Amino acid sequence: MDTEVLIVGAGPVGLTLAYDIGRRGIRCILIEQNEAPQFLPKMERCNARSMEIFRRLGLVDKIRTAGLRSDVPMDVFIILAMNEPPLLSQHYPSVDQARAAIRASNDGRQPLEPYQLISQYTLEPLLKAECETLPSVSVRYGREFVSFEQDATGVTAQVRNGGAIETIRAAYMVGCDGGGSAVRKQLGIKLRGEGNLLELRQALFRSDELFDRIPIGNGPGHGRHYHVADDRATFLIMQDSTRHWTLHAVVERDDDMKTLFERTVAIPVRYEMLSCAPWRMNLLLAESYGEGRVFLAGDAVHLVVPTGGLGMNTGVGDAIDLSWKLAATLQGWGGPNLLRSYQIERRQVGERNVGASRYASLGRRKWRAQYRPEMRDDTPVGEAVRDNLVRVAKAEQPKSNEMIGAELGYRYVDSPIICDIPGGPEHLFREYRPTTWPGARLPHVWLDDGTSVQDRIPDGYTILRVGGTKAGSGRLHRAMQSYGAPVTTLDIPDAAARDLYQYDIILLRPDMHIVWRGNRLPVNVRTIAATATGHEVSIT
Repeated sequence: MDTEVLIVGAGPVGLTLAYDIGRRGIRCILIEQNEAPQFLPKMERCNARSMEIFRRLGLVDKIRTAGLRSDVPMDVFIILAMNEPPLLSQHYPSVDQARAAIRASNDGRQPLEPYQLISQYTLEPLLKAECETLPSVSVRYGREFVSFEQDATGVTAQVRNGGAIETIRAAYMVGCDGGGSAVRKQLGIKLRGEGNLLELRQALFRSDELFDRIPIGNGPGHGRHYHVADDRATFLIMQDSTRHWTLHAVVERDDDMKTLFERTVAIPVRYEMLSCAPWRMNLLLAESYGEGRVFLAGDAVHLVVPTGGLGMNTGVGDAIDLSWKLAATLQGWGGPNLLRSYQIERRQVGERNVGASRYASLGRRKWRAQYRPEMRDDTPVGEAVRDNLVRVAKAEQPKSNEMIGAELGYRYVDSPIICDIPGGPEHLFREYRPTTWPGARLPHVWLDDGTSVQDRIPDGYTILRVGGTKAGSGRLHRAMQSYGAPVTTLDIPDAAARDLYQYDIILLRPDMHIVWRGNRLPVNVRTIAATATGHEVSIT
């Protein structure tokens, strides 16, 4: 083998996968057809769950330093133009404000980390640099994936390096190569759903003075999104530097984007258009997340409308789910159900998040459908049209910006490595209700010494003993060790944790999802250990 894992595609998903699997000591090669990270606008926000993940990877402070400064609000405006009073202002806190709210709350409803606005063209070079610090990771740009063959022991990929074709042999391969994934296409896996919903252009502008001169709102008018009420779906987004802005709109020519930018800003500013390209809205999900020793992650298996911010963030979840399972399998202690569970777990999340994105985009389309040219008139008719659009937008636009349930509340159902039980809480898009139901993410809680329970939890499996319980957990610990799995028993005597979690003993996976909970161990704890490590389906 040239490497243990070959990763195709160095976007945020491929880079996150490479970093997490590399820090676990697994050798991987990451290939990317571009010669270097591209300065092109794509995603622009890591949500709360992604930031919790990056915290566990030790990268959260670097990402915040590179991203939007922490005092800038994330407000959303619906406008006719930036030099006029907004039709609707919706306040969303800055990172500083969100941190204060998180620190003041201990009911489990808050994440440990707030979101972070960071542009993909900022995040990718950061993650690339971190991957390059790991001796187990080889990052190779300027390498184009051509084809592969797989057999019972590995995958052999053909890769173009300039004018030459080189061969890379790996135990496993992961396609993180985007919506047009060549890996997915060779597997013959199709995307299903709603394609080509709308074609827009996206332009990247630089204006060093616009951020400080926005006249709308209660003061400087700083915010994250500026939706223009028009018939072109015009949408201006502030990027992390506050000097760069992306504009989306339905126009015929690239030059039309300059005209529309000037019309939207509506005050004289110096600017330049750095790039412009068409893109299509899609709501698509792959029929399968891989085959044999080849897996798919990120946009290769789910394409969503940007509304709701669930694209890249869902892909980061894919990467973290897959990385520890690949590591466990390659290290010899993971059973066959670990890798089999990847599709079962992550495809249901992909399906739910495509649905959440549809829900958000329908909300935006609903208020945009209220636009009439008369709304720009200073007449009773114009006022009535404006009032109607605002009324609808107040109810519908928050669907695009309030997705905390989809971010934190996803729960793995019918997974072969979860001791699942029938029923379970409802999956909600906009509301998060903390739960320790098997399959859920462990809710964040502050402990008596001011630390977060997440920061106490090490890598590997963790047996939490909560609230000073006297119930024994040694048999479960020994059962986990019998499979060779890394496991730690951790006592959390704090009353706040016991009040929130409602159970004395909780078994966590390496990704902090709950395998099993109870007030005392059952007679056959080996069933729990076998299930958790992928060796046996739980019988409940």
